[in-house]
Amino acid sequence: MTTRNENAKPSPWKSPRVRWLVLILGGFLILGAAYGVYWDRDLRYTVYTDDAYVSGNVVQITPRISGTVIAIGADNTQFVKAGQTLVRLDPEDARIALQEAEAQLARTVRQVRNLFATSSELQANVQVRRTDLAKAQSDYARRERLVRSGAISQEELQHAADAVSAAQAALLAAGQQLAANRAWIDGTTLESNPAVRDAAAAVHAAYLDYARTVLPAPVSGFVARRDVQLGERVSTGTPLMAVVPLNEVWVDANFKESQLDSMRVGQEVTLTSDLYGNGVVFHGRVIGFGAGTGSAFSLLPAQNATGNWIKIVQRVPVRIALDPRELAQHPLQIGLSMKAYVDVRDVGGQRLPEVATNAHDYSTDVFQSVATQADEKVREIIEANEPGAARTARSGGPRRLAARLRPGPGPAMLSAPASADAPVALSD
Repeated sequence: MTTRNENAKPSPWKSPRVRWLVLILGGFLILGAAYGVYWDRDLRYTVYTDDAYVSGNVVQITPRISGTVIAIGADNTQFVKAGQTLVRLDPEDARIALQEAEAQLARTVRQVRNLFATSSELQANVQVRRTDLAKAQSDYARRERLVRSGAISQEELQHAADAVSAAQAALLAAGQQLAANRAWIDGTTLESNPAVRDAAAAVHAAYLDYARTVLPAPVSGFVARRDVQLGERVSTGTPLMAVVPLNEVWVDANFKESQLDSMRVGQEVTLTSDLYGNGVVFHGRVIGFGAGTGSAFSLLPAQNATGNWIKIVQRVPVRIALDPRELAQHPLQIGLSMKAYVDVRDVGGQRLPEVATNAHDYSTDVFQSVATQADEKVREIIEANEPGAARTARSGGPRRLAARLRPGPGPAMLSAPASADAPVALSD
């Protein structure tokens, strides 16, 4: 018995090495199964790219008139509110042009008033000439009867006939003068007369030019790319600075063309940024696809018809809208790198739906008040030159507009010095 037990081989399962190999192999099998389940449930429905960057609107501040910069109200990195003054141009030339346009409108209103008054005078003159003609015709008829009885001479009758012809010519001339005068005012009122409207349009344009010497911020955001300097002569359309509203940014993710087949508008997206790391997760949705690849719209498009063609996988920009609440808690700046994970479970609908939408209707009402003020100014000038209007000044003209355009409390404004020897001062 003892000899048989001694010759028996030990069980391999009792070896520590075998047990460790079994445990490791089992662990790998469990991990593989878990990964298979994860892939089947989530991973195969996820499209990923790290070629994604934050984009947004860069609102350029450009003058609409030429002028010399006399004040700068904001600098790079500063936050400005919509309507806040950013740049001021020298207003003197525009102020003089506005005064000239106002004087021309007042003069035109008075000229048109004179046309209306002259029309009434000419109408009365026509009535007088008609009465004169009737009197001359009555005198001629009476003298014609007296000639037959021999009471007066034939020469006196001829004088009466000449008086009738003269009265008829005077009536015709008065009628022509009345018609010529009415051609300027028929079917119009004082305000709707073409001459007044033309002068009013000139005042409106001059008023807008004067108001445009102050450049406000169209939207709220951070100032970037300030290139303007004090004393610089700027022309229409010159970029002075930019305002970036960081509360309206989005992500442009550049996916490979092989990844786009299962992507649809409206699919949910999970994003992380290099700025905050994986600890902060952003949520968004696909809102649109680019109309072409990045290389197709590049400055130098690829010339694939050449002989040295090399196939390169193309990428198409996909726009992703972010959750505004998450964006407010963790702000993002334009150009930051992102990682995008698109959930492509829902593949219903067209890949490129042709649906018109105004989801991004960008607008500003900063400039509307100026046009309203210009209309108000035109009405004031017309009323001040109407019959019976008070001769007291109704407004301060450009001084009133200057008061309206004067910047209110806010950040310090960089202003031009009063003289060449005075230092540049920061004034509220």
